[in-house]
Amino acid sequence: MFRCAMSRRLRSSHDLPSFAAWAFAALAKAVSATAAVLLITPANAQAPRPFPATALRGEIVVLQPPEIALNGRPAHLAPGSRIRGENNLLQVSGALVNMRLVVNYTLDPTGLLMDIWILTPEERARRPWPVTPEQAAAWTFDAASQTWRRP
Repeated sequence: MFRCAMSRRLRSSHDLPSFAAWAFAALAKAVSATAAVLLITPANAQAPRPFPATALRGEIVVLQPPEIALNGRPAHLAPGSRIRGENNLLQVSGALVNMRLVVNYTLDPTGLLMDIWILTPEERARRPWPVTPEQAAAWTFDAASQTWRRP
């Protein structure tokens, strides 16, 4: 005995083909939408990373975390610092020991390195980019195009 009209409707043999057709159509639509996105976006395409106006350019060598060399001078990583690789995924500082990397970085209020982005060749080619806070204060940053202009 059926107590619910909906369950009676779905369990009848003449409605199952129409339900199956609806489910198949919904699945086909979802798959075609996903395929269209995959065709439009190549696998190696990456959206440009937006760097903050406070980001400076430098070269780091991870010595023994949290100790690093920034532009040849001793520096330290801040607790909770983040290092993002060229693919924008987080990197562990221990895996980067003794590697010389061109990066954009930000400092926390105490002067420790907080956010570090390992640059791709395209990002390294973006010039000029300030290497000192004084240059960043004097230059003009366009966040939309991610470029700096000297005065």
